[in-house]
Amino acid sequence: MATIYCTATSLDGYIADDEESLSWLFATPAHDKDPGGRYGDGDSLDFDQFLPTVGAVVCGANTYAWVHRELTHDGQDFAWPYEQPSWIITHRDLDLPDGVRAHAGDVREVQAAATEAADGKDVWIVGGGDLAGQFADAGLLDKVWVHQTPVVLGAGAPLLPRRLRLRRERVERDGQFTAMLFEVVGPEPRRAGEVDGAAEVYAEG
Repeated sequence: MATIYCTATSLDGYIADDEESLSWLFATPAHDKDPGGRYGDGDSLDFDQFLPTVGAVVCGANTYAWVHRELTHDGQDFAWPYEQPSWIITHRDLDLPDGVRAHAGDVREVQAAATEAADGKDVWIVGGGDLAGQFADAGLLDKVWVHQTPVVLGAGAPLLPRRLRLRRERVERDGQFTAMLFEVVGPEPRRAGEVDGAAEVYAEG
């Protein structure tokens, strides 16, 4: 199992625009039916194939609020869209549906609980970027899975506001998306020669 930050991003690295909208994402066609357009070996990086491998879900309060707005804007009652055990990282007093728990402590604590609940499957960090960064800070983020969208936003919520060294594992094309899977190596130093372990691990790999 692994802890994976899987999300979509604009070409310039934003996961939502400056109005917290994802209209640019939903307007982008996916599902490339041309097998010649796929790169890499093994199972595809199709999101529909990712979900069955997920055993637990973790997301931040802002991401949860966005999901809540999107699923209730037409007057429908809110239903959490994932059946897996889920945690919302928040200090707010939220009225959460069954199967969704709030956590206000260190991400190491929720990581332990989510890993146990996942029972050998992956833990999905839904977002946002800073929450994924907190897992990376604690050395708990294993992979970053990005579906890059051919649109430039100029401003918005950043993909992952940290200096991290990643190692590319796979790249595929899915319609207009470029799906990329990376292994997290470690913190990226600001100057050549600074010692934090990432450069050495990257060189050895």
